[in-house]
Amino acid sequence: DVYKRQEKAKALLSDADRLAAEGRYAEAAHLILNRSIDDFAGRRPGAVKPALTSRDLARAEAMPAEARATFAIIAEVVERSLFGGRPVDAQRFAACRQAYEDFALPERWA
Repeated sequence: DVYKRQEKAKALLSDADRLAAEGRYAEAAHLILNRSIDDFAGRRPGAVKPALTSRDLARAEAMPAEARATFAIIAEVVERSLFGGRPVDAQRFAACRQAYEDFALPERWA
């Protein structure tokens, strides 16, 4: 199961990197956010409800504190882009990418 999660994480980062290489940083960050939500739902079945926002999820007690902190970085970048009209540049994408790498670590979920 850990190996399967690692492979999915690598595939996601590869897809996100491809989008970023095309200058599509906002799409790449959004992809990372969506995958993070899927990861959370898979690790804590029933915790992700359709009405919850990414901010709600970043405060969810079902997510361990360290995972919440890294998830919050991703959620903030995407929310500012989607709802605040702020562009996602290479630096913000890199922050999302690093946050996802940290978020996906098995020890964050122990």
